[in-house]
Amino acid sequence: MRGNNGIKFFLVIALIAVLTYICFAGNLFGIKIPGAMDIVPGIDINGGIDATLYAVTDNNRKPTQKELDTAKVIIGKRLDKEGILDRDLTTDIANGRIVIRIPYAKGETNFDPQATMAKLGKTALLTFQEVDESKRDSNGNPTYDESKIILGGTDVVDASPQKNPESGGMQVDLKFNAAGQKKFADATGRLVGKQIAIFMDDQFISEAQVQAHITSGDARITLGTSSDAAALAEAKDLADTIRSGALPFKLETKSVNSISPLLGKGALDITIKAFIVAYLLIALFMIFYYRLPGLVASIALFALAIMTLLAISWLHITMTISGLAGVVLAVGMGVDANVIIFERIKEEIRAGKTLKAAIDLGYERALSAIIDGNVTTLIVAVIMGYFGTGIMISFAYTLFAGVLISFFTAITLTKTMMRGISDIDAAKKPWLYGI
Repeated sequence: MRGNNGIKFFLVIALIAVLTYICFAGNLFGIKIPGAMDIVPGIDINGGIDATLYAVTDNNRKPTQKELDTAKVIIGKRLDKEGILDRDLTTDIANGRIVIRIPYAKGETNFDPQATMAKLGKTALLTFQEVDESKRDSNGNPTYDESKIILGGTDVVDASPQKNPESGGMQVDLKFNAAGQKKFADATGRLVGKQIAIFMDDQFISEAQVQAHITSGDARITLGTSSDAAALAEAKDLADTIRSGALPFKLETKSVNSISPLLGKGALDITIKAFIVAYLLIALFMIFYYRLPGLVASIALFALAIMTLLAISWLHITMTISGLAGVVLAVGMGVDANVIIFERIKEEIRAGKTLKAAIDLGYERALSAIIDGNVTTLIVAVIMGYFGTGIMISFAYTLFAGVLISFFTAITLTKTMMRGISDIDAAKKPWLYGI
């Protein structure tokens, strides 16, 4: 063995072993790290809750569609915070209600739908806060501080998305009541040039810089210069969120029922077994046809599956059967990339190149085809995630994460291992590379 690349091969194997342990043990050296067992299963696997939330208003008036949409935003943000993406929220203006279908939380043993809905349906607290620049989190966002609250959501009369006549971009226009007008005037008078942040409970929503002392009781939050569909959706979402802090009604949960799993754990077990069998068959084919590179590819594909499961757990993506299909498809993309690379390597070896030169040229010449295939798949995943709902979002998220990791494993991990074994004298025979 010559050079340091041989050591890198074994370091990659060690890294994969550590990630595998984390994935199934959920910790490392006693430190809790989310793994596969912490992934939240969807309604189709674990069942869930079907509930109806009715608006309780003064004088029993019927809520408007705008008010119901605002309430829907509150629930959606709470579900986002819990990492529940497999959901179905529907407003029913005729009966003044919101129908919600969500899965049970991972590890749920009590299966009490009333307790779950009580947590999701409680009153949301919206606050405007002065930003302490010395207390931002690791992502650069302001942190919640009760002592920095300027005014609350009940001080806001209305919030609406509008097009900025000067910049052409989107903005959110705010209107305060008398108490809110005084509080906001006092705050903007001393915070010119500084930031004010908006929080829903303790969750950061948005922040804006104070441009001037505002005393009129009206204000605006400028969101940029774009007015496309995405900017409009952002403005509408922020306006709905702000209005949610001043809802004129509370939500009362009625008709709460448990949902039986649409497919059940048995379907998940069968899908997992099918995936394992498919992986073993692919590994056998790759080893038989490509020999040593096939073995390297099989190790990389195993790493791809492990890293994708970890990504799903860390990103709090709800796992549905369709989401698992996204993982399987990503593994297929990884196989495709390795086949393209290994065929290029074989061509270079047949052309008389040295093993190391053949590996480098094989990856270089296969790169454009791999990028094309991965980018087109990522575009499809983004479109499905943006326009889709329910389990389609789970599929889009897992596919997107899986394809990104597939590209990394095919281009980085397999190349590192291939260059590593090329330093081992016993691994330089052309026969080992399918020649």
